[in-house]
Amino acid sequence: MTDAETQQASAIAAPALRDRGALRVLHGLGWTFIYLGVLTLGFVVHQLVITTWFAQQAQSELALERVAQWEQTEISDVVVVPSAESGNGESGNDSGQGETGSAGRSATPLILKVESQPELGTAFALIRIPKLERLRDGWNVVEGVRVVDLRNGAGHMPGTALPGQPGNAVISGHRTTWGQPFHELNELDPGDRIEVDTALGTSIYEVREIHVVAPTELWVTEPREGAWLTLTTCHPKFSARQRYVVMAELVFGPNYDVIEAMK
Repeated sequence: MTDAETQQASAIAAPALRDRGALRVLHGLGWTFIYLGVLTLGFVVHQLVITTWFAQQAQSELALERVAQWEQTEISDVVVVPSAESGNGESGNDSGQGETGSAGRSATPLILKVESQPELGTAFALIRIPKLERLRDGWNVVEGVRVVDLRNGAGHMPGTALPGQPGNAVISGHRTTWGQPFHELNELDPGDRIEVDTALGTSIYEVREIHVVAPTELWVTEPREGAWLTLTTCHPKFSARQRYVVMAELVFGPNYDVIEAMK
């Protein structure tokens, strides 16, 4: 083959080699995107399906743990004397003698039922929301809001009041993973009822306020006059940018009359 023929053959082969190289690159990129797609799909399935399955399976064990916890929970009587500023009680005479205070309020001692504090990570309550299908039969509540706690059930924030007690009981739960107990929390309206079972009995709350706040707005967890239940979850769905907050007030329960008299 002459030099001219060799040069002509090389000129013809060069584009073909470049095309084959480009095809190999495209082939490699294609498989890379397929692998990434499979990994992404696997992650989504894990987060939305597998974690929920594990959480639902854990509910049976948590139910047994909760019943055992109720059996060993200590319930004590705390004597509370209404203050003179209390808006409840019977009117008395101007001298303030007998069982009435100087402001004419009843000073008759009240008995508040108080249950012992559960250990961190222990199931101790059951929350039901009749309006929401997911929570109609109840979801177990554990003490604590650590990652491991919220993987098992809804979590009660340590340092806040226990359900059915004066103050503000704060319960948090996942919205899109690990059972998604608070997935439909945004469907609640003022007046809807929330029920919480503890060793003390059943406490019923009515929704009063709904807020969307930043994660740093911790005022929603602060104590309140009376007895309140605050539910928190991530907002919007599939994001942790904000918090969706539902605040409900006690309307029935073992301590309702006493707490009303304490206001």
